[in-house]
Amino acid sequence: MKLKYVILTLLVGLVFTSCSKDSDSNETKTTTPDEINNFVWKAMNSWYYWQPNVADLSDNKIASTTTYANFINGKTPDALFYSLLYQRGTVDRFSWIENSNEVVYASKIAEVEKSGGFSYGIYPKDASNINMVALINYIVPGSPAALAGLKRGDVITKLNGSPLTSSNYDQLNNTQLTLTLAASVQFISTGLVTTDKAGTVTVTKTEIDENPVAYYEKKVYDSKNIGYLVYNGFKSDYNDELNAAFAKMKTDGINELVLDLRYNGGGSLETAVALAQMINGSFTNKPYIYLDFNNKHNSEDGFENLSDKVNIFNLVDNEPTLQRNESINSLALTKIYVLVSFQTASASELTIQCLKKYINVTTIGEETVGKFVGSNTLYDSPAYNYASYAHRSTKHKWQLQPITFSYYNKDKDVNPTKITPDYEVNPYLVFLNLVEFGNVNDPCLKKALELITGQTMRTTGKNTDTSLSFRIDNLAAFNPTNTAKGLYIEDFKSLKNKNQ
Repeated sequence: MKLKYVILTLLVGLVFTSCSKDSDSNETKTTTPDEINNFVWKAMNSWYYWQPNVADLSDNKIASTTTYANFINGKTPDALFYSLLYQRGTVDRFSWIENSNEVVYASKIAEVEKSGGFSYGIYPKDASNINMVALINYIVPGSPAALAGLKRGDVITKLNGSPLTSSNYDQLNNTQLTLTLAASVQFISTGLVTTDKAGTVTVTKTEIDENPVAYYEKKVYDSKNIGYLVYNGFKSDYNDELNAAFAKMKTDGINELVLDLRYNGGGSLETAVALAQMINGSFTNKPYIYLDFNNKHNSEDGFENLSDKVNIFNLVDNEPTLQRNESINSLALTKIYVLVSFQTASASELTIQCLKKYINVTTIGEETVGKFVGSNTLYDSPAYNYASYAHRSTKHKWQLQPITFSYYNKDKDVNPTKITPDYEVNPYLVFLNLVEFGNVNDPCLKKALELITGQTMRTTGKNTDTSLSFRIDNLAAFNPTNTAKGLYIEDFKSLKNKNQ
């Protein structure tokens, strides 16, 4: 059982590069559309959320077979796909295409992925936004990164001997890495200064199969039984582990919850709905989220309701396959505290926006990504409206992950650009305080515990410099970057039931 871990943490606005053989004017004219590109265009024409806004996706494009063939031919599938996106990088920051010969099913949430086993965020060292460091958010237990001795809070300054920059940090996704770590991190008036440790650390990717229920701890303060849960991905194949965590919290008598979604870039819609029920449980069959597709798929529009059951999946042929359902373990909480960051996206933002219509949700941390759209994987299965994995063409392994819908809370309120936390914490504070999960020196957790208990938490910070706060505040204009390839909500039950 178990899914791949899709996080490297979470880049939105990642610029996808592709090799294009785009030279229509020099190509031999033909009336036979390229088979793979025909799939790319027609699947996008059918499902892409912004299809009406893209002239090259107009239905008129296929009025002439010759014109259509000459338009789509002469391009690689990825070049064609990215040329069809609506205001790519600004409006559409999230759609992507992949060839699973090269990428191990990165569009899915229920597979194993080759990874080094560490999640990270990218931070500029100064206002130039050129010189960078990577801060390790956490390490997957038993992974190559863990075996190499990396730990949460380590700062990567060099990659393969070269300083980390805006031009090379994407190479942290390479198969083998030689990393230089910081021995010290200091803040000056103009930015961040590091000194390097002697020696390097080598990490080689392997298949990672990670449980997104990363950490749980019960903390007791007087009558407050506080559950602290770190949840790093809405993975449907781990629904049983998530439900079990809430069963443990029920046994522990948890009456307050701190839900840490700082490194959670989203995932399964079905799991997100189940999580809400686990937190409260009093609104069974009530509407939770509204999905809005393009006009070609208005039949898919509608509400997803809260349920007292959660579906449990196993992997069959690397696909999540329904095995059974379980009764949801609910805590009956009327308020929760959610830790958020610039890497919090998609189903995590859904949880905040939709759950707050039913209970009190207090957010702590940094502005979130602002991804209030979702996607489903499209396969070369035209007879099944491109939604069937089982009936896909086996002649190639291209598949699409375009934005196919937007989502809203039960009242269909207009979504914000990003979620601004109720209590903001400067992202650069974590450089001196990114301790192990559960340690009260973590500034976001500390704030949550203080709000719950009304007490001031005693901490042992790594830096007592009284001017530090001012210098960190000067970094407010710097823009940390999250680094995952994609953010999505995957489980479209209606699509799977109709088309597979």
